Amino acid sequence: MTTHSSLHHHPFFFVDAWDDAMRALVLISHRTGSPQIWMELQDAGTLVQLTDEPDLAEWSVIPSRDGAWIYFVAGQTGKRVSRRTGDIETLVSFGAAEMREAGMVGAAMGTTALSASGRYWAVPVKSGSVSRFWLMDTLRGTAETFLEAPTIGHPQFCPDDDDLILYAGPMTDRVWVTDRAGNARRIFTRAHDLQWITHEVWRPGHRSVLFVDWSNGMNEIDISTGAVRPITGFPVWHGAPDATGSWLVCDTNFPDRGLFRLDLAGSGEPDFLHAPRASSQGAHWAHPFPYNNGPVKVHAPQHTHPHPRFSPDGRHVVFTSDRSGVAQVYVMTLAR
Repeated sequence: MTTHSSLHHHPFFFVDAWDDAMRALVLISHRTGSPQIWMELQDAGTLVQLTDEPDLAEWSVIPSRDGAWIYFVAGQTGKRVSRRTGDIETLVSFGAAEMREAGMVGAAMGTTALSASGRYWAVPVKSGSVSRFWLMDTLRGTAETFLEAPTIGHPQFCPDDDDLILYAGPMTDRVWVTDRAGNARRIFTRAHDLQWITHEVWRPGHRSVLFVDWSNGMNEIDISTGAVRPITGFPVWHGAPDATGSWLVCDTNFPDRGLFRLDLAGSGEPDFLHAPRASSQGAHWAHPFPYNNGPVKVHAPQHTHPHPRFSPDGRHVVFTSDRSGVAQVYVMTLAR
């Protein structure tokens, strides 16, 4: 999709790059000297720049499914840009706050969550010793904090319920859900000190959460009963289901086996799709769980990870690769 000699990536592995009608694909490009939001118009195949923000947080970008808006954080403000007109609205000012934790992974990335209806936008904001979860009601124009916790990372609205949000707590206590009133609860507890739980994602149509037990495979937890079942022993790294919750696309690391498609019903072997040849930086992934004694400094630039994601119709996969020496966005069309 991109060939300019500057860094590019799509939003993230649990963030849709396309709107539901697949009129445009959203990406982040550094071609103007700083990360900005661009989109590729699918009919014309042309790239359009939508923002020119000096302090855009590139992993905060999240498009609405109806194709109307793209939400993002810039500095200490929450904004959205219209895909149709390019107009930018400021929705909230977060005040004097650090915004994100230090580092390159987890809560330090500054990812945000948008409900399936597009009405609610949730943004974790690091402020001193706590993280404050902000909720913007885009219909009423209100903004307020609804939860405080030591760490709030990788928030995701349930695709089937605008009142449920998945988020990651500390590395040793990852999997949490909350409602919009701030009633948070842990839904999974590690079995032992070396169990590495990561890369949680909702499974559409099931009100369940898929999570990686690195590097042993992937499990699924029913958020109502707490029942956990193994999905696959295949070493999923970043795995994201399709819109039906039937299939999973994933990348792999240590070793990099490529991109694969897995049947979430458990039938058949994983299908090899492609070798992205991304550098997938982050040497800590090759070692046992390193976070028991608190945060550790790691070098893991996220644009070096493929982060594959299905298109809404399930016919395509978007991913990022720095195989050419600089990160570019690629789209793969799947065989039926």
